[in-house]
Amino acid sequence: MDLDQFAALRTPEGSAALAAATELAGGDPLASAAALRSSGVPAGLAATALTQAELRRRAVGKFGSTAAGMFLTRAGLEQATRGPVAARRARRLRDAGVRTLADLGCGLGADALAAARAGIRVYGVEADPVTAALAAANAEAAGLADLFTVECGDATAFDVSGVDGVFCDPARRRAGTGRRIFDPNAYSPPWDFVTGLAERVPYTVVKVAPGLDHALIPAGAEAEWVGVDGDLVEAALWCGRLAEVPRRATLLRGDDVRQLTGTGDREAPVGPVRRFLYDPDPAVVRAHLVAELATELDATLADPDIAYLYADEARPTPFARCLEITDVLPFSLKRLRALLRERGVGRVEILKRGSALEPEKLRRDLRLAGGAGASLVLTRVAGAPTVLIGRPAPA
Repeated sequence: MDLDQFAALRTPEGSAALAAATELAGGDPLASAAALRSSGVPAGLAATALTQAELRRRAVGKFGSTAAGMFLTRAGLEQATRGPVAARRARRLRDAGVRTLADLGCGLGADALAAARAGIRVYGVEADPVTAALAAANAEAAGLADLFTVECGDATAFDVSGVDGVFCDPARRRAGTGRRIFDPNAYSPPWDFVTGLAERVPYTVVKVAPGLDHALIPAGAEAEWVGVDGDLVEAALWCGRLAEVPRRATLLRGDDVRQLTGTGDREAPVGPVRRFLYDPDPAVVRAHLVAELATELDATLADPDIAYLYADEARPTPFARCLEITDVLPFSLKRLRALLRERGVGRVEILKRGSALEPEKLRRDLRLAGGAGASLVLTRVAGAPTVLIGRPAPA
């Protein structure tokens, strides 16, 4: 979308086209476009309205019902923070005493809107003119234009001396191509500017990719990995006065919030495969908190480099899935196939860590038949390729 297309959407005719497109969203795109054009909507406006309606439909998973009134771009929606994550971050900032916040690189405004809803005055800065215009429109649509204002400009030039806190979500995709940027030094704003914010503003939060190298975490910062309904969605660096612990894994499931904290540098003990296997949540693994979880579960690793935990008892935990192990085999396709056929296993889920095997190829090679199900875990035990056969642990 460009500024002219956005302006067209904001006219009465554009609003009517968008309302009609919303009714058609999710259907056949060619039929939907034809239906809009036949009702008198110009082809260009019809295409813009249908694109916007489809983006809003997809955004419900991130923003809930508020997506219906937002203006979006594909790239902006992809990088935007999920509503529950942004709301929790905003509450933490508010509770820490932040009353004014600079959102440097505010994108479509997801985080800024959450902060404004928490009562924080937000000054957004966005380099892309279209995205800045959409963010301002989103603030207006949410009734928060008095708490969230946007300027189009260079985030590195914004004067942060007049705010309590800073939130920065540097762009991790290349403009024009949408390709992911894996080198933090190529982010926009650049990484040295982002990490330097903590030295200038006492309350600084930086949103980063979940795959961030721990070596890049600034000294004294709290690094948090966040999972939503089992999916690892983001990581954040809490700097200055906001840092409470070295590492944190936060899991959100509806209104339920669970957190595991620790140093991130402990090593879990190593022992044999035991009756129950725990598969830690990705947020726990990325936060390097497997050792802390092992302590809670009285569990051990079977290989020092593989993040599966083993214990004699099944204990309820929100931080890992638990399987009961029935068989431990050195990996052999022929032997595994024979055993599964003998037991009438026709359905398997395949988990893997530390294995080069491709699950779907293995599934085909097993040539399964039967009505029973099983879980297969492809891993290493004391360095040796191993397959574990299991089933969900009793509740």
